[in-house]
Amino acid sequence: MIIPWQEIAPETLDSLIESFVLREGTDYGEQERTLAQKVSDVKTQLQSGEAVLVWSELHETVNIMPRGQFRG
Repeated sequence: MIIPWQEIAPETLDSLIESFVLREGTDYGEQERTLAQKVSDVKTQLQSGEAVLVWSELHETVNIMPRGQFRG
């Protein structure tokens, strides 16, 4: 189930994004990006609709994923 990011309190949204960024081990190329930059990137992706917040009833967790990968 997609959770509208606009309905999440800003502090909670930031915490969810930080948690996602810290557990993702993504390679950002030759230039390392700060946590704040990574959080900003993900927030921009949520705002543009490129990424979505997803609730998993099975695992009772919230995740962030590319919209194209969500099969609800």
